[in-house]
Amino acid sequence: MQTITLKHTLPLVFAQQADIKSDIWRQEVSLERGKFYLIEAASGTGKSSLCSYLQGYRRDYEGEIRFDDRDTRSLSVGEWARIRQKSISTLHQELRLFPELSTWDNIQIKNNLSGGFRKDSEIRDWLETLGIADKAEEKTGRMSFGQQQRVALIRALVQPFDFLLADEPVSHLDDTNASLVGDILSAEAKRQGAAVIVTSIGKHMNLPYDKTFHL
Repeated sequence: MQTITLKHTLPLVFAQQADIKSDIWRQEVSLERGKFYLIEAASGTGKSSLCSYLQGYRRDYEGEIRFDDRDTRSLSVGEWARIRQKSISTLHQELRLFPELSTWDNIQIKNNLSGGFRKDSEIRDWLETLGIADKAEEKTGRMSFGQQQRVALIRALVQPFDFLLADEPVSHLDDTNASLVGDILSAEAKRQGAAVIVTSIGKHMNLPYDKTFHL
């Protein structure tokens, strides 16, 4: 996948509002593979809706969202599954880890689904760099939210992707760990020639953004 294009897209809940000022809604926007984007949003402007649309979880919008030349409304369940496995990886705001499973098992579930995309040694290096190597066998439900964010980041990176959607990825991290997360994410995106789409309602990573949008 080379481009994600939004054409006059707008959540239906906003359809009766004539005074919407946004760089995304009701605009024509193309996000290109290999570039870095920051989407800054205030509460209530549709950030969660946008993330759900790009992941294929919701369709309650007007206008179009296209992956290359394909309208996403026409994608089948099987096609969406393949896109989430090979083209779009997501670091969810709410993380969506399995609290009863260990850090290692949470990461390996995704890695196994991706055919062992990353070596165990690479995963252990990331755990070490992010300061959670000692949490590898601990259940994520017993960890702090900031520690869980770092686990979720690694899980998002153990698959191939053309676009990585990082929804408020450093909201609970200090500046040092936020910088480390940014370095790892940036390096892996560049290795895969992928785009990174970061959303934020406040704190965000200091990445080499090609463009910033205000939702």
